[in-house]
Amino acid sequence: MMIANTLLHEVRDGVAWLGFNRPESRNAMTWEMYDALSGYCDRIASDDAIHAVVLHGVGGEAFVAGTDIGQFEHFSEPEDGIGYEQRIDAVVGKLESLDKPTIALLEGACVGGGAALALVCDFRYATPSLKFGVPIARTLGNTLSITNISRLIDMLGVARTKEALMLGTLFDAEQASAAGLVNAVLAPDSIYAEVAAVAEQLGRRAPLTLKASKALVGRVLAHRRLARESSDDWVTACYMSDDFKAAVSKFLHKTPFEWTGR
Repeated sequence: MMIANTLLHEVRDGVAWLGFNRPESRNAMTWEMYDALSGYCDRIASDDAIHAVVLHGVGGEAFVAGTDIGQFEHFSEPEDGIGYEQRIDAVVGKLESLDKPTIALLEGACVGGGAALALVCDFRYATPSLKFGVPIARTLGNTLSITNISRLIDMLGVARTKEALMLGTLFDAEQASAAGLVNAVLAPDSIYAEVAAVAEQLGRRAPLTLKASKALVGRVLAHRRLARESSDDWVTACYMSDDFKAAVSKFLHKTPFEWTGR
């Protein structure tokens, strides 16, 4: 097993297992973790011995509980918010375009950036503890990029996307299964073995068919999406707002605040 910062990487039987490893912070993502994930995607893409990828959280309490709030403390210019969303889009997009099957093994919290990562995996399997969503209307007062909103609409539909973004609803495993978001809900004591079995099955399927299917589905999705910069105006408005600064301060320093809309 190799450890790159706080992302674990292990290859077993032709399957790369990537583990988000900050259980004390419910695996909230740092810049270091995003960079490590991007690097592993490159390595996996060029390794013919790997036929599938499994992403999972370490500790059993969370897949990924968003981006670490401390990363936002010094945002002061419009380029900070736009640059952050571009950075997330680049990493998530690289995972999405990886030409090998990807599986998200979801335990507990899968929110914000974690939801974006799970959405672009080819398969999602969850335990009953799953809590999936983007509760930014209740937490930070920021916004997703237009690309990640497109991904939510693709997977959840318009009505549930508005529920996720505007009400801050967290969907449990039963709701996620009913919406078609997860392929199956599995018992905590068997999910790793069952996901490993799915990954093993993928290794026995026609490689060109897998690559073609993933690539062509990706082309359809990409054709329906707006240009990345289509959301820059609202990204700037949200990330540069007094509300966002106050919400970040509340998370980091436990200071009270009320939404002002400014």
